[in-house]
Amino acid sequence: MAHIVIVGAGIGGMPAAYEMREVLGSEHKITVLNRTDFIQFVPSNPWIAVGWRERDEVVLPIAPYLTRKKIGFIPKAVTHIDPERSRLTLTDGETLDYDYLVIATGPRLTFDHVPGAGPVDCGGGGLTHSICRVDHALDLYADYQRFLQAPGPIIVGALPGASCFGPAYEYAMVLDTDLRKRKLRHKVPMTFVTSEPYIGQLGLGGVGDSKSMLESEFRNRDIKWVANAKVTRVEPGKMYATQYDDLGHEVKEHVIDFRLSMMLPAFQGVECVAAVPNLCNAKGMVLIDEYQRSKAYHNIFAAGVCVAIPPVEETPVPTGTPKTGFMIESMMSAICHNIADELAGRPAVATGTWNAVCLADMGDTGAAFVALPQIPPRNVNWFRKGKWVHLAKIAYEKYFLRKLRKGTSEPIYEKYVMGLLGIKRLSDS
Repeated sequence: MAHIVIVGAGIGGMPAAYEMREVLGSEHKITVLNRTDFIQFVPSNPWIAVGWRERDEVVLPIAPYLTRKKIGFIPKAVTHIDPERSRLTLTDGETLDYDYLVIATGPRLTFDHVPGAGPVDCGGGGLTHSICRVDHALDLYADYQRFLQAPGPIIVGALPGASCFGPAYEYAMVLDTDLRKRKLRHKVPMTFVTSEPYIGQLGLGGVGDSKSMLESEFRNRDIKWVANAKVTRVEPGKMYATQYDDLGHEVKEHVIDFRLSMMLPAFQGVECVAAVPNLCNAKGMVLIDEYQRSKAYHNIFAAGVCVAIPPVEETPVPTGTPKTGFMIESMMSAICHNIADELAGRPAVATGTWNAVCLADMGDTGAAFVALPQIPPRNVNWFRKGKWVHLAKIAYEKYFLRKLRKGTSEPIYEKYVMGLLGIKRLSDS
């Protein structure tokens, strides 16, 4: 009997545990570790931050659903990984041995390189908010409620080194929609400050007509922007950013006033993963081969935001490449089948499909983009906007939470999102 340990119970880790149980049967032991005892549907956080969702609507307890599938669960963080002995050390000093380790931790949120930015619990200065975690989104909503009593300027955007830009666009336009419904938009100047070289770059070098479409959306909503911007520090009520041209020369120093701000951070690897010799790159992201396996340790696999992917293009202000839901889903499925093959004495052959598919809500409409493959040149480079995307994202939220409650590993992107976008099998594109 082999023991497979999955570290992280997020959008990748929980479905991976279900699928691992399905492909391995009952003869092998599966244990999931997570620093919290709940799973959150992270894509709903922009809605949480304006009060369109309650926490209980998008958060589920982990233990009951895993126990039902005869999957072990330990609600503790990992503090040390010993790959030579295939052993983990947990927060209370307990150790756990594994035969195969699946790293699905997600990222460490890094705000400390920009003084004043980010939540205090992530090493930040507490002057800007985040929507990367449900507790951060709830803190932002509490501040937003106070803000509504005395409206003023808002800044939304992404700090240097960020790789996941979609939620910033979502939050800016969801916020715009909410303020208009409250008839307060005229009291709230909004500025989008981003490390992207242009609006709609998205960490992907643009997708289809994303630049002109998102610029047009911002103009229609009266949202100003500063792109190619490196935020250097945040002080109470003021954000300082240096803007660059395409050659990387400084163009302008901006000082922008705000009463409320949400800035997405750069991602790095979590400490226990980044500390393992030869496992990660300089940012602590896991280096993997085409089978999602560590290049240094044959029994360690990784998927999701914690893996190393090169930037799509060099940019004047550093940006990374996002990992979207479909990519994570396909990576995790590949890991499950590769571990099953190895246990059966067969070579690993399954590979993830590194395609980018994203549904971005805009409050009263939405935008969908598809980049197949994510790294250019692409077979599909497609971007569309419409009310149907807003409805599709709501449907995706419901499908995913239903999937967790049912304990199934059904591929949501292949089964549902594919049909909503009118695209053939994504894995074949």
